[in-house]
Amino acid sequence: MVTPFTIDIPEQTLEQIRRRVADFPWQDMTQDEGWDHGTNLDYMKELCAYWLESYDWRAHEQKMNAFDHFKAEVDGIEMHYIFEKGSGDNPMPLLISHGWPGSFVESLDIIEKLAHPERFGGRVEDAFDVIVPSLPGFGFSGRPPRPFGPRAMAGVLNSLVTDVLGYDSYYAHGADWGSAISSWLGYDHADHCRAIHINFPTMRHIDGPQTPEEEAWARSCETLPRVVLQNGYRTQQATKPQTLSYAMMDSPVGVAAWIVEKFHAWSDIDGDNVESAHTKDGMLTNIMVYLVTKTFNTSTWIYYGRREEGGRILGTKERPRVEVPTAAAMFPAESFPWPPRSYAERLYNIQRWTAFSHGGHFASLEEPDVLINDIVAFARSFR
Repeated sequence: MVTPFTIDIPEQTLEQIRRRVADFPWQDMTQDEGWDHGTNLDYMKELCAYWLESYDWRAHEQKMNAFDHFKAEVDGIEMHYIFEKGSGDNPMPLLISHGWPGSFVESLDIIEKLAHPERFGGRVEDAFDVIVPSLPGFGFSGRPPRPFGPRAMAGVLNSLVTDVLGYDSYYAHGADWGSAISSWLGYDHADHCRAIHINFPTMRHIDGPQTPEEEAWARSCETLPRVVLQNGYRTQQATKPQTLSYAMMDSPVGVAAWIVEKFHAWSDIDGDNVESAHTKDGMLTNIMVYLVTKTFNTSTWIYYGRREEGGRILGTKERPRVEVPTAAAMFPAESFPWPPRSYAERLYNIQRWTAFSHGGHFASLEEPDVLINDIVAFARSFR
């Protein structure tokens, strides 16, 4: 059964968060060296002061509630999702899946433009029925019975679109974990998923690199500082997520620092200025979704679940490739380097391969119009 849902966090919950932020023992923190040791101390003090003095959760709650939210049980999990019916006579269903440390909040500024392009100077023929769920264990969705990886989550999201919403076919876009989920949608559910659009090179071919160029890329994934120096969180969340969660469930500042580090490291920013790509309000709203729903713990399960599913390898030797049409949107400050096209084409049926001049991992926040235009342009090839 589908039920409408409104975000309305109790004031007591918000006050508990504010009190913990206010009581953080800044005096016991040692001075760090910029961002080299992790999230910069001076910036965290500045962000938390803004959090206490200026940030207005209710204003952002109102912005979220401007869209129609629903909950429905899907494969035994209570799933939260936004559903924005598109303009015109024949909008295409578009499933957008987020990743970690993101949330459905990442898509708020692109939903209306995708669903109603004619309001922004576009063509009504390009409209989508936009479906933006919170992944299982994230945000306002329920937790899975145990850690689910992206392949299992793809099954849940396919059921949401086909069984609950009643679509026979759909188009999928994903960033971060959403790219892995979209890959599995195109692989396991090609009878419903018509095409995928991804902007993170998360999957690996079972046969590995085959050319000198591909081998050089594979080595870079193991040696580039922007990759190697960011591996700590991934290893922890893939092996011992429960231990990490004891601290994070007790500390809003800890959750904020853990997440802000990724906004800083994975975005296309000027120097060390994370706010050249993100606003304080934007980052805090995403962080608050984790806090008010108490889902930091279960959000990290996806890393553990992927390890159990077999890691990054897509498919089998007999069937190693996603055959539905695939678009790769490549942003230069992505946290992982994209492979050569030869490698990608052994993984996917690449029909669109676009390198952009600006942007990073959080494309829907950093370069929303560029991302929208690419999603729309690719859809025109198979509408």
